[in-house]
Formats: sequence, C-alpha cells, structure tokens
Amino acid sequence: MSERNRIRIGNQTSFSASAVLQPFEYAVANGFDAFEWFPDRKESGTGWTESDISGDVRTMIRNTARAYDISISVHAPGRLNPLEPGTDELMHRTTEFAQDVGAALLNIHLMSGQGISGYADAVIPLIRHLIRSGIRLSIENTPDTGPRDFNELFTYLGNAGLIGRGHVGMCFDMGHANLCEDTRNDYLKYIDLLEPLVPVIHMHMHENYGDYDSHLPIFTGPAGNDISGVKELMLRMKERHFSGSIILEQWPQPASMLREARNRLLDIISKTDTDKWKFNLKEKKNEKN
Repeated sequence: MSERNRIRIGNQTSFSASAVLQPFEYAVANGFDAFEWFPDRKESGTGWTESDISGDVRTMIRNTARAYDISISVHAPGRLNPLEPGTDELMHRTTEFAQDVGAALLNIHLMSGQGISGYADAVIPLIRHLIRSGIRLSIENTPDTGPRDFNELFTYLGNAGLIGRGHVGMCFDMGHANLCEDTRNDYLKYIDLLEPLVPVIHMHMHENYGDYDSHLPIFTGPAGNDISGVKELMLRMKERHFSGSIILEQWPQPASMLREARNRLLDIISKTDTDKWKFNLKEKKNEKN
C-alpha cells in the first residue's frame, strides 16, 4: 500500500493510565504506526494538560515518532469551543503542543449550537494557521451532530476554497455516530448520509450499545458477536478512498486488548473487497430507483 493510501492504526493517551507516557510507550513497543495525544484533565485531577509535558519530553516524543514511523495527532481538549470567547489562549497552547510533538493532524469537535456557518467562520482562521504549520485539521462528529451538519459544513468550507487539498476533513467517530439521534445503533447509516464532498481523513473507533458513550474497545461491544458492521464500515472507508489514522480511543485492562483489536482490524482491512462493495452499492441504488 502506498503512503498516500496508507491506513494506520493507533491508540490514545488516557486519564486512566498510570502515567501520561504509558499509552505512547505501549504504542512504540507494540509496533503501532499512529498515536493521538488528548489533554483531558478531569475535575478530579486525573488526566493531563499540555503544561505537564516539558520541552525535552516533547522533543523526545517527536524524535521517537519519527524513528518508529508513528504518525502523531493531537485531540484538542473537549472543552475547546472556537465559538466561545476567551478560547484563543487554549487554542494557542494546543496548536503549539501539536507543533512541538510533530503532529500531522489536529482534531476538534463540531459545535453546532450557534449554527454551522458560524462555526465554519470560527474555524477558518485556525485552518489557515495550521496550513502554514503543515498540520491538517479534522473535525469530529459528536453524539449531537449529524451527517447533515457535516454536509452543510463542508459545503460552506468548499465555497471558501478550503477543501480539495487535504488541509481539512472529517474525523468519523464510530461510537458517536452510533449515538446520534438520526442514526442511533446504525453508524453505517451515518456514513451513507454523508455527501461525497465530505472528506473523511481521520477516524476514532470505539463501541457502545446506543445507550451512552461508553467507549468500549472494538470487538468487545456489538462487534464481539457480529463483525459484519465493522467489515461494512471498512468497505465504505475504502470506497471513500480513506487514508489516515484509525485511533482506538481507550486504555483497556489488559492493554493487550489494543494489540488484539489492531490485528483484527488489519486482517479485515487486508481482506476488504472494494469491487464487491461497488457492486453492492450499485444494487442498493437500483433498489431505491
């Protein structure tokens, strides 16, 4: 697989880890080729923020990632909302951290409370700033944002001349799509409702039963009994020419569950038959007609 069409699989930092670096060290030791840093300090004091990572450690992270061919991404703090005043300092800390650790991508949540056009206007300056830094922006679906929101957002960004060059795209969060009111317990429907103009450049993978955002490791929720949904998801991703990182958003016990999930995903990806998917897609279109 060429670098351009490469699908990487990685894990993420976690407030439940015994040390900030523990999940990253696990990724290095187990041959993961992607990793995501998520500063998510809780009110209880667990977790971490960017200020906990010194300059020397940031340099070590960047150099280690380069040495082991690990693509780094940074997930902005969940409380970061570009629509709210006073977020400039928090955004600066996050983008500075992303630059220091050699991140290729910064991920933020879509906030639709003040309208999609308002959100787009708020993130356009960030997109342009990141372009100058060589960092792509991915915008993630939350349980409260549906496929129509993303169709509207990327139509707006396209009219501003900001899509088509890989600078900005969607982070498809499988678990959040499964909780969305319009697609509850049917994350495949969420993908099917996305217009082709929406570029999916990043993925978060975790499971739930449509009840709450439980972040179950993949293959331990519904896919533990039936993996057909995951297979169909990867077919759809290949049809959309997805290349990027799939991030496993948990720190399970034992951590070896991450390695097992990665290996099963790689097996599914290697066996994905895009020609078969195109045939099935044609059949479905004919059924609608």
